[in-house]
Amino acid sequence: MKIKRRTSLKLHQLFVIICIWLVVGFIITVYDYLVLHTESSLGTSANYSFLFSLIINLGAAFTGALLGGSFLVFFVNVKYQDKPYGYTILAVSTSFILIIAFIAFIIGLIYIPLKSGRPLGEVIQADFKNFIFDNARTIKNAVVWSIVVGITQLFLQMNSKFGYGVFWNIIRGKYNTPKEEYRIFMSIDLNSSTAIAERLSDEKYHELLKDFFADITNPVLDNNVEIYQYVGDEVIVAWKYANGIENNQCVKCFFDMKRNLENKKEKYIHRYGIFPSFKAGIHLGKVVVGEVGIIKRDITYSGDVMNTTARIRDKCKEFDVEVIASADLLGKLNLKNYSTKNLGAIELRGKEKEVLLSSLMPAA
Repeated sequence: MKIKRRTSLKLHQLFVIICIWLVVGFIITVYDYLVLHTESSLGTSANYSFLFSLIINLGAAFTGALLGGSFLVFFVNVKYQDKPYGYTILAVSTSFILIIAFIAFIIGLIYIPLKSGRPLGEVIQADFKNFIFDNARTIKNAVVWSIVVGITQLFLQMNSKFGYGVFWNIIRGKYNTPKEEYRIFMSIDLNSSTAIAERLSDEKYHELLKDFFADITNPVLDNNVEIYQYVGDEVIVAWKYANGIENNQCVKCFFDMKRNLENKKEKYIHRYGIFPSFKAGIHLGKVVVGEVGIIKRDITYSGDVMNTTARIRDKCKEFDVEVIASADLLGKLNLKNYSTKNLGAIELRGKEKEVLLSSLMPAA
């Protein structure tokens, strides 16, 4: 069975965490070795082994990353995704006490028999107590791994804030110099947003938007698309060209979002007394992608395709349809699972040339 893309992204995050924590475990081992061989040190004990120390630290790092990283990626940043960073740190810190204790117990089962030369059955409680409560080592490990866990969670939340991959692109300066790319865009807009806002209080309307954006996120992730911008009650998403046309993901995404929202209809009726619907326009073309800003950096798209996509979306109300796409895009797709209705060559506001448009529906 094919793994959903949102699961694939989480597994990739877990893999990165494991790799980085293994590097940290290696650095800790090397640091301890260098400290033990400085002039101010009394030197190593007769039982010290760099290789054994490396194995223990890497084992602890791997076990911690596998358990703790999974906890961060698959639980904390799902259950507490809308909570402040400080709140998640509190939850993480509390849970990691149990994880660290478990790791210490496992390592103790390996370390103590090897160092004492006694079989595991003869290891006594005092050996574990001395191993776990070795003050200097315990304090050092607690401080180091607390910092590592905190930084890991911070980067996970920053990656979530900027969007998967965007934060990394900013760090490595991929778009520091603007680049021209071929992209597919979909502009999504809530229907009757003004009437809904007047019916609800400002706070309730904001909560509705927050729920709406959250409930379309999984279909967005599963269809390999990036959320580019939230603008009021509008969402703009973008595909790299190859990703967008693969399995008609740029069209499939809309109907997946609609289906996911319909599954939560009772929630909206209960909370807000209404069930929101939305419309979308889809188009493709060349854009210039570049990093902007000094105090607040962001990666932005600029080009005529952005305005055209918004104009196409606005035509949904005029033709009383849910989603409209340009003929330029539809000509690139294999639409055997969808039916199209030709709307003709339409003059769009701000455009000199007419654009061929079609509405879309799932095939009966």
